[in-house]
Amino acid sequence: MSAEQDFDGLVAAVTGGASGIGLAAARLLRDRGARVAVLDLGKAPDADLLSVPCDVADDGRVRAAVTHVAGGLGRLDVLVANAGVSAVGTVEDNDDAEWARVLDVNVTGVVRVVRAALPHLRTSPAAAVVLTCSVAAQAGLPQRALYSASKGALSALTLAMAADHVREGIRVNAVAPGTADTPWVERLLARAADPRAERAALEARQPMGRLVTPDEVAHAIAYLASPLSGSTTGTVLAVDGGMSGLRLPR
Repeated sequence: MSAEQDFDGLVAAVTGGASGIGLAAARLLRDRGARVAVLDLGKAPDADLLSVPCDVADDGRVRAAVTHVAGGLGRLDVLVANAGVSAVGTVEDNDDAEWARVLDVNVTGVVRVVRAALPHLRTSPAAAVVLTCSVAAQAGLPQRALYSASKGALSALTLAMAADHVREGIRVNAVAPGTADTPWVERLLARAADPRAERAALEARQPMGRLVTPDEVAHAIAYLASPLSGSTTGTVLAVDGGMSGLRLPR
């Protein structure tokens, strides 16, 4: 089996797959042979990606979406739990309602999707779950208290689920991107007083001097999800241009 055909015959579902990292992952898995369903509030832009409406904050809609994918495509082998929302500010800046909303989407939303997918994954010979975590789980970033807390929870959850399900033949891993050049980041920049200066600052804080691309994160997701990586589980793979580990002289 080569990397060009490693997902042949498999079915993948990608939450938050209508744009950004999720869309890049959905397209790459499709190009490498998988039949791919995009679970998102928005519609997938590509006709050959099965678009399934899904709100990860609603357990009933999550279960219905996963059932639709497994029933319509006949199976479910790979789950990419990518859907999430942003939050900006210190612990003083987000009220209880905002904490509840972000944790519900970013953490409990992942739990809902994995929980719904597990019965189908248990019947797969190549079951894999990949979560989208963040460098914010490792590096202390200013004005990201709530977001960092949610991603730190996902890092711990990855290891816990990997331990729970490894004997069932289900691998669980995560990617931890640095700041990625996505529509989500563009929306954050648009709210800044000086978007160009803010973008330059984001690029400068990454040792490689540029933002991570969605395609780079997608390739890491595909590596972790691939049957060729059958001995990789309980791993949080950094795709952050060295941001979490390198300390370069100024």
